Amino acid sequence: MSRPTLLTLAALLSAFGGSAAGGKILVFPIDGSHWINMKVLIEELHARGHDITVLRPSDSWYIKPESHLYKTITLHFSGGFDEVSFGSFVTRMLLLRRDGASLWKRLALEYELVNQFYNLNQQVVEMMSNVFEDREMMHNLREANYEVVLTDPAMGGGVLLARRLGLPLVLNVRWTVQGEAHLAIAPSPLSYVPIPGVKLTDKMTFADRLKNVMYYLFTRWQIWYVSDATYKPFVHRYFGPDVHYMELFQSADIWLMRNDFTFEFPRPTMPNVVYMSGFQCKSARPLPAELEDFAQSSGEHGLVVMTLGTLVADLPEDITDGIAAAFARLPQKVIWRHRGKRPSTLGNNTLILDWLPQNDLLGHAKTRLFVAHGGTNGIQEAIYHGVPLVGLPLMFDQHDNFFRMEARGVAKVLDIATVNQENFLEALQAVLDQPSYGDKMRRLSALHRDQPVPALSRAVFWIEFVMRHKGAPHLRNESYKMSTVQYHCLDVAAFLMAVTLTGASICVTALRVLCRCLFYRSKLKKE
Repeated sequence: MSRPTLLTLAALLSAFGGSAAGGKILVFPIDGSHWINMKVLIEELHARGHDITVLRPSDSWYIKPESHLYKTITLHFSGGFDEVSFGSFVTRMLLLRRDGASLWKRLALEYELVNQFYNLNQQVVEMMSNVFEDREMMHNLREANYEVVLTDPAMGGGVLLARRLGLPLVLNVRWTVQGEAHLAIAPSPLSYVPIPGVKLTDKMTFADRLKNVMYYLFTRWQIWYVSDATYKPFVHRYFGPDVHYMELFQSADIWLMRNDFTFEFPRPTMPNVVYMSGFQCKSARPLPAELEDFAQSSGEHGLVVMTLGTLVADLPEDITDGIAAAFARLPQKVIWRHRGKRPSTLGNNTLILDWLPQNDLLGHAKTRLFVAHGGTNGIQEAIYHGVPLVGLPLMFDQHDNFFRMEARGVAKVLDIATVNQENFLEALQAVLDQPSYGDKMRRLSALHRDQPVPALSRAVFWIEFVMRHKGAPHLRNESYKMSTVQYHCLDVAAFLMAVTLTGASICVTALRVLCRCLFYRSKLKKE
């Protein structure tokens, strides 16, 4: 065998010698857009030779029952994710905001959203109760000898199952059942860590800090109403009355966090948090011939891409007419994912599609601007490819995502309820004509890409690390086992205060006795 061949073979062995080749992985995903992220990890794990089994509810929206990437176990229970229900809720919310509904109506809609999350979590707990009580299924899961559970903890099913099976746990995470993931695992001082949704940066005035604390208290009410009421009884039933349900999340070996500090404001973190923002991003592939021809026809002016994700099939007709009319006044060409009625004001420069290759379009040399709703995947792809943004956030974390982009000077954000031809065109022209938006986004992209290991490779390494070592307890902080009193050293403070007060009391008593003795001695001398 020649020396070059030997060197090549040695390099290959070195590259793959540390992997957990042929490992068995149990994946408990969340449906909808969260599945898109999980599937990226599954594809890479499959390519590395792992045997993957995916648990899916029978009414799954995105997760297919058959795939060359994985085997499935179908749970004959509802997962609670329904495209029609979510879509109708978004539409009703949009109409209420747009029509200037009263504060009470809007609060009622927000309360309905909280109730939807409550019902979703209730369905998850009911499903897991049925799984735990199915002796045959639990026996088969134990006998399968899985090495790790990979789950998204925005719903608790995978976390509960991992503890029941006694398996190492890796989280593909941005949210837990208690909100933003850092809040569950890392110190989060409210003086400079903004609560998602409050629209603050890490630089807060007194008024900002007051707002941050008040919003934090509101999120605690949501947690009490949705998560505590759902998970506490279940965990006490199956794991014992001394176990708090968040301990099951906090004991995860690795947290694969779907963001990084080009998106997140600086904040404390933990050793077992692995940042993998943009792990789903990749270099653009060539466009289909008809799209490439359309892109090239844009000339020096370039291309605008617009999509509002999967939950909104179409917007109210007058809004789409206003958007189309604004696009028609641009010198750029526009590719717009829109499934509703064709706008009457559509210009010759605009191509409407039912579906578009988002990543490939954002990575195209002609693309100048991305109009988006603010989902995490779209935001990260825009950062990766260095494309500035105009935002039309709808719900969930989208407003917060776009606030972060606006704070970094790479986006203009509009209220979908008040958008019209004039303000939409003004926002488009501002981002297209002012070089600062593109320059700042390209700098953000350079920071995001400048890392020693690609995010996807880093994520897969840590999954395999947990498989090789049967967990990662040396990275896991054990503070979650402490009570609130212990964590904040309130018992120590009380002890020190008691010692101090006791010492002070002894000193005061001694001084009083001494003073009395001196007084009586002085009195005796006088007599």
